Amino acid sequence: MEKTAAKPGDYVEVHLTKLIYEGILLESPENEKGTVLLKLDSGYNIGFNKKDILKIVLMKKAREKEKGEFEVKKNPEKKNVAMIITGGTIASVLDTKTGGVHPLQKPEDFFRFYPELFEKVNVAKIEIPFMKSSEDMDFKDWQKIAKTTVELLNDNNIQGVIITHGTDTLHYTSSALSFFIKDLNKPVILTYSQRSIDRASSDANLNLQCSALAAISDIAEVSLVGHGTSNDDFCYSMPGTKVRKLHTSRRDAFKVVNDKPFAKIFPDKIERISEWKIRNKNKAKLDAKFEEKVALVKIYPGQNPDILDYYSKKGYKGIVLELTGLGHAPTKKSRNSWTLKLKEIQKKGIVVCATSQCIFGKVDPLVYSNGREILATGVIYLEDMLSETAFVKLGWVLGHEEWKKNKKIVKEKMLENIAGEFNKRLEE
Repeated sequence: MEKTAAKPGDYVEVHLTKLIYEGILLESPENEKGTVLLKLDSGYNIGFNKKDILKIVLMKKAREKEKGEFEVKKNPEKKNVAMIITGGTIASVLDTKTGGVHPLQKPEDFFRFYPELFEKVNVAKIEIPFMKSSEDMDFKDWQKIAKTTVELLNDNNIQGVIITHGTDTLHYTSSALSFFIKDLNKPVILTYSQRSIDRASSDANLNLQCSALAAISDIAEVSLVGHGTSNDDFCYSMPGTKVRKLHTSRRDAFKVVNDKPFAKIFPDKIERISEWKIRNKNKAKLDAKFEEKVALVKIYPGQNPDILDYYSKKGYKGIVLELTGLGHAPTKKSRNSWTLKLKEIQKKGIVVCATSQCIFGKVDPLVYSNGREILATGVIYLEDMLSETAFVKLGWVLGHEEWKKNKKIVKEKMLENIAGEFNKRLEE
């Protein structure tokens, strides 16, 4: 192989006898110095034996790290927003040693990669309550985000709040904030990226630009903003309790379920799709009580109901059962009937709610005898509420001691449309 001036992080061409590959040159592992690693534009890594390479051509040098502090310039003619950075792919960059990504270490690094954001707004405040992948979060992290968000919402200098977050459990967090923040007065925008900024196909820039417009709009809702299609054309603003991650890797991974987006957002305009609450002069309040002894259980054919004994012994206070179809589980015609066990654990004080495994539609226990039998045990059927939203809401409701003591009040709260979690106009 001919000598090359390329270094890890540079964009290069790797010339083989008959093929040429383009991508970012990665650092080879210590024990594989005879191997050249390349990160392709598709995001996948590929390895070559040095003996098979004719030459490596430098196409573009890696971005040099700027010395000194990165100064975020503010324009008095632009509106101010605040950002809460929590981690995830949107706050990560390529690690030239592994080909994976690692979190950005400080806000200045974050903003070097997203200069387009500052063309639309001033980022007046930056908060980093923690930096972690969303799959590692729990309710305590939701509480931290909610507390920080409320403080920023009540700052008269801030027009709206943008929260960057990993995608895996983003819809859990958006649901949690929808219940945890009362008397919402300004936009709360959660956004993400499926692909890190070093990739040509990154969705981060468009998502942030659209989030900036949403944050200074009059959409006083907790909403998730992300790609509307797999192209870089527009984003949707989606209700925090009616959105779900429906694809593992597409840029438009999040979709509204059983409802409509609030708006279609382009880099330069917002088009209304449905109604939303408008910004107001309320003082946002924090109501982040949460009972962590809540479970989400999926029903499958032949499942033994004795699994519920585990939750009972462990002191769980509530269970959301993700039932089949309109809201069914094995009953008297099955050797693993759930009817008696559901009666038993509810007598012990465990609140049981029901959602559907189907993505669209709602549960209706009155259509078939199976559903009516389960309903008669006391299970609370949650209409078209998403399972993840139901899990979060049940934990929030049971976190209030004054509600938890009365099963009737718990049922009323679970069936009350508190944060847009039900769609009463759901079309069949």
